Amino acid sequence: MNTFYNTFEIQTVSGRPSYHDLRDILIEEAKKSNIQNGIMVIQTPHTTCSFYYDETMHDKNFYGDEYLQVDINNVMERIVPRMTSENQYNSPGPKHIEFGMNLSDPRYPAERWVMLNTDAHLRSSLYGTNSMTIILHEGKLELGSLGRIYFVDWDQLRERTRMVSIMIMGEEKK
Repeated sequence: MNTFYNTFEIQTVSGRPSYHDLRDILIEEAKKSNIQNGIMVIQTPHTTCSFYYDETMHDKNFYGDEYLQVDINNVMERIVPRMTSENQYNSPGPKHIEFGMNLSDPRYPAERWVMLNTDAHLRSSLYGTNSMTIILHEGKLELGSLGRIYFVDWDQLRERTRMVSIMIMGEEKK
């Protein structure tokens, strides 16, 4: 059995959930792996993000979101309203805010307001996973003609750079 590992970054937007169609990237990674039959596992370490599988809907709104994604956002807003003020949810509590204020990441300065993303944590917990497994058969991902793998960052507070890791395991092409 052979393995292939790689990572790539995704730039998210602020003000709304950020959706990204990963199909073309994953197809390219499968080709680079030189693996014929096996599995691809994708994962992100970010707790406010999800992967999901669906078909492309073709129609898009002004922001480039597919209509099904707009529908998902509307349903999620009813289930988990966007956090607009402190104490709207129990989280974050004072200990978590203290912890967050002591983190040092030069890309994201410590500011209390960026911790008001409980809605994003709840949505990612309800919606789905931070990893996904896809079958690779005869060098191709088993996605079908309309199938897409989407990455969504539910955190709407600011633009971010998110990381996705890929591990492909299986039989190498001969």
